Amino acid sequence: MIEPDHGATSRAWSWRHAVAKSGLPPITRLVLHTLGLKMDATGGSCYPPVSELVELSGLDKKTILKHLDVAEQAGWIEVTQHGFRGQKWKRNEYIARWPGRDLAGHAAAGSVANAQAGGGDAPPFEGEVLPEGGGAAPPPCAEKVVEMAPEGGGNGSTKVVEQLHQDKILPANSPNNSPTAGAGRGEFSREELRKIDLAFKRWYPTWPNYDKSSDTAARKAWFGLTADQRAACIEKTPAYVQWIGKGTFTFAAVFLRDRAWEKMPEVAPAVQTHATAKVCGKLWMGRRLETLLCEPTGQFVFTAFDNRRLASGAISREALVWEKRREHGWPLVSRMRDLARRNEPFVTSVDLLPLVASFERVESSSALFAAWKRLHERRGWMFVDGLRDWNYFPPIDPDQPDLDAAVEAALEHFQTSLSEGRTHDAA
Repeated sequence: MIEPDHGATSRAWSWRHAVAKSGLPPITRLVLHTLGLKMDATGGSCYPPVSELVELSGLDKKTILKHLDVAEQAGWIEVTQHGFRGQKWKRNEYIARWPGRDLAGHAAAGSVANAQAGGGDAPPFEGEVLPEGGGAAPPPCAEKVVEMAPEGGGNGSTKVVEQLHQDKILPANSPNNSPTAGAGRGEFSREELRKIDLAFKRWYPTWPNYDKSSDTAARKAWFGLTADQRAACIEKTPAYVQWIGKGTFTFAAVFLRDRAWEKMPEVAPAVQTHATAKVCGKLWMGRRLETLLCEPTGQFVFTAFDNRRLASGAISREALVWEKRREHGWPLVSRMRDLARRNEPFVTSVDLLPLVASFERVESSSALFAAWKRLHERRGWMFVDGLRDWNYFPPIDPDQPDLDAAVEAALEHFQTSLSEGRTHDAA
């Protein structure tokens, strides 16, 4: 009796899973999943006509052909043509492949060299991180171990019995037998993992086109660096960005994998122009107040619900406009609030740092915090209550007994310093 090739079946499942987790375009992934329906359990060859792929996917022929080519160029499939000499048509054979891997799931020579040069497998932290345009590696095929056992347990004829590898006993999608899950965990403590990931989150938004890059691929590359390389990357990225200027920036993962900052010529230290502003901190609050002191630029419309409120007399038109202006009048302020609620970083210019250095910390349960809230209400501004327990505001005159008058004077002084700063810059 021939034993099923469990390793091959696992490889086929990994290929489909890797395609789903890859950085390929969504349409390319759909085409590959459709193609996978025609493959056998091992991800072996199949010969579906394009018309059948069109029928199964709902896409047109041109789109199917385009994205099959994208997948082939990215290394996810191998396409060969078969047919007799003289025929006007040929059949395409499709075979599942993994970028940078051989059929058994072992790293190709180039990948091994990359690992020895400082690269690595999946970073040792939550889940599996996939390369740009790539996916999870298929599980390596361990060498099969066989032994001779008596047929039926007696002393008669023998048969070959395969001892199943542990990976074949566990479910194919078990995180414990994922080929890359937990890779390198022995190299980092839990606290080190947290610090490395936090450093990545602080560095990532400083890359010019991070919003167009794959954060999973970039994070994998980040964990593949040494501690010294990560520190050098953080230090030299501003200078590298200035050196490239208006040129084309690569994906963040490519920048990290190539350690491009090491190839940059020696230049004078770059002056930091932007930084991540801590929520409700000095720079964050200074930028927020500066924006609110300008005229509102946001646009808003009355919804059907708003019109019903007006028609029923539930709210006056003036009150509704006041409400809309507060919520949508200053888009940057609204965006800062949304980023804070999602615990996402807010990166801004550091030009205000000299003007906010004197800001003082105010507890959210204090009378002074309530006075700042009343100031916002009088001006029709959105307030910061509920974001942090401690917030920074312009300093008040400690000898002023009226807190409402004190915060108005403090804000006016900050507005004056903003105007003077712009005047000096213009000069």
